[in-house]
Amino acid sequence: MLLAATASLWFFYLLLRRIGGERAALIGCALLATDSAYLLTACFDWGPVALQHLLLVGGMLLLVRFYQQRGPGTLFAGFLCLGLALWDKALAMWMLTGMGVAALLVFPRQIVRVATGRRMVIAVLAFVIGALPLLVYNATHHWDTFHGNFRPDLGDMPGKAGMVMATASTGGLFGWLTEEDWKTVAPHAPRSALARLSAKISSLDGDIRQQALLYLFALALLVAPLARGNDLRAILFALVTGVVAWTQMAITAGAGGSIHHTILLWPLPEMVIALSLASASRRLGRAGIPALAVVLGISLISGALVINEYFTKMVRNGGAQAWDDAIFALAGYLKQVPAKTVISMDWGIMDPLRLLGAGRLPLAMGSEQVSKPEMNEGDRAIVERMISSPDNVFIAHTKPFEFFPGNAAKLVKYAADRGYRRQDLATISDTYGRPVFEIFRLMPEAERNRTGQ
Repeated sequence: MLLAATASLWFFYLLLRRIGGERAALIGCALLATDSAYLLTACFDWGPVALQHLLLVGGMLLLVRFYQQRGPGTLFAGFLCLGLALWDKALAMWMLTGMGVAALLVFPRQIVRVATGRRMVIAVLAFVIGALPLLVYNATHHWDTFHGNFRPDLGDMPGKAGMVMATASTGGLFGWLTEEDWKTVAPHAPRSALARLSAKISSLDGDIRQQALLYLFALALLVAPLARGNDLRAILFALVTGVVAWTQMAITAGAGGSIHHTILLWPLPEMVIALSLASASRRLGRAGIPALAVVLGISLISGALVINEYFTKMVRNGGAQAWDDAIFALAGYLKQVPAKTVISMDWGIMDPLRLLGAGRLPLAMGSEQVSKPEMNEGDRAIVERMISSPDNVFIAHTKPFEFFPGNAAKLVKYAADRGYRRQDLATISDTYGRPVFEIFRLMPEAERNRTGQ
């Protein structure tokens, strides 16, 4: 994923160079390379995000190259990338729809100029090949992917708009990827020279968490009318794409309220900024380069300081919730505890244990059935099997770390009503002093009384 993210940076530079020239390419690439949201999501999570950036930016680059050079191979490769993006993550439809609407609105003449029957066949064929596994699945499953992913909900449009702004201004990951000072019992001192330098910079800049990207985007919109011709059309293309894509996520229930959706709009903000500021700086003549250097320098420095703050917080306070390091101690503990089955009662536990246990831990998920408002007969049968064996070990998050609160408590209550009682085995803390995991068994009351536990 790191290589994919790096490649998408390079593709973005090449795309902007073809559209707006060297100056726009350098601006956009520099901004994206210091954007904490783009870098951290590519580094720590959401591989599909990194792949979507790579495939969509690569697809746009290839299609622009096709328009400029008319090579059928480039046309095929461009639409193949777009099809692969849809197969990789069906939510790529948001951006694909945005790109299609924007292209029709902003470049109708250019599309008509190059649209021949043969080229349309090539484009459709390439897209279908790229998305073929997804299309075959849906053709045999009543198009479940597209029906199941959309439920309309207009209830939190302002909050979702605020999430886009938070992604642009802070990266949106403080308190989620990294933990806060007030929640850390035993903060770690910086040990390496890099960590000490990072902490020193953080103390000097006053714990800065705001990068200037959002303000730079507003400035870019103000000076966008100074752009002309292809530059202005490319700016409009990026804006329309972003608006259409965001509208789709904003009206979808359960979408648009967190960074793993809003980041899918990237690198459109950098595209708008790069093309707009490059055009404006050329209109200013000799004063353009110094003015651009000042504005861009402020933005790049602010982005670097925000990234530094994430690094400082990670070293000092560790990761928050899913990113805590208690999982290592948990894996070590479970390797020593005899268990018929190790049952996870929350999200974010199973996959790390699969990796750290090298596939040898007898893992199972137990939260799916008890999380439902009402269990059906099949769910009850599964839960009965889970609680009936005293050799089973259950893992739950402590309350501050729960993703889906109440699953473990509901299981314990269900078991208690049937004569089982919780036997606590251990509480696992992270290296920063925060209790993260609770490990317990469910014992029949008679057995519990007999052993005195």
